[in-house]
Amino acid sequence: MSHSPGSWWQTWWQHEVIDGGKGPILLTFIAFVVTFAATRTITRLIRAGRGPFHNVSSGGVHLHHSTPGIILLVTGGFVAVGTPGPSAWIYVAGAMIGVGASLVLDEFAMIFHLEDDYWTKDGQLSVSVVSLAAACLGLAATGLSPLGINGLPVGIAVVRGVGLAVLALHLVCVCVTAAKGKYPTALIAVFLIPVSVIAALRLARPHSPWARRFYGPERRAHAATRTARFDARWGPVRRRWDNAVGGAPSTEPATPPTSRAAPRTGDGG
Repeated sequence: MSHSPGSWWQTWWQHEVIDGGKGPILLTFIAFVVTFAATRTITRLIRAGRGPFHNVSSGGVHLHHSTPGIILLVTGGFVAVGTPGPSAWIYVAGAMIGVGASLVLDEFAMIFHLEDDYWTKDGQLSVSVVSLAAACLGLAATGLSPLGINGLPVGIAVVRGVGLAVLALHLVCVCVTAAKGKYPTALIAVFLIPVSVIAALRLARPHSPWARRFYGPERRAHAATRTARFDARWGPVRRRWDNAVGGAPSTEPATPPTSRAAPRTGDGG
């Protein structure tokens, strides 16, 4: 029996998105990715002094794009939890959450470091966090989840329970990997369980939250030596990726504003 070229797409859409109730999360994923791409394009144009875009200030205080992002994220969350049953408002909430989360995570490094480091090497942490969040959203949108499977025979249910335990351990390993400062590895580890286990067991980067919390001076020095060897080999590859996605960092450190009212110039939006 032959199928029309679009039949597989229609079947997937009906089964996974419509019947599976994944429309809102799919819209969140699309809004997240499109917003990040648009935001980075605009900030690059502002940085280069091209196009009609410019930084927004109010009363001499620069408004970062994470500010409207937080408003959209919180509003979307309230709408989502306050909407009873299936409703068009769920899709509105999904779009608001996707846009808001993208705007906030695009400036994650600034929030994390409490510094105006958008165009610095440290600011490229935001690219890793956005990539990880997009990967998780994409997995959820495509239906890759062990949950929501009911009515299984006992044998299969046991296998499912073991699978859930493995996934729980996998999540812990991914979180440990991220806490050790290995953000690109944590992104890859989301898809590959062995990578998450190996990365979680290896030494942390010397300036990571894990190293500051659990390592003494001698172990941090050893971690610094290992990190230097690793970066000498793989650092150029990561820099090319980060620069392609987020833009090359500035060669000069950003100068902090002299007063709170002075406009900031180091970030992009």
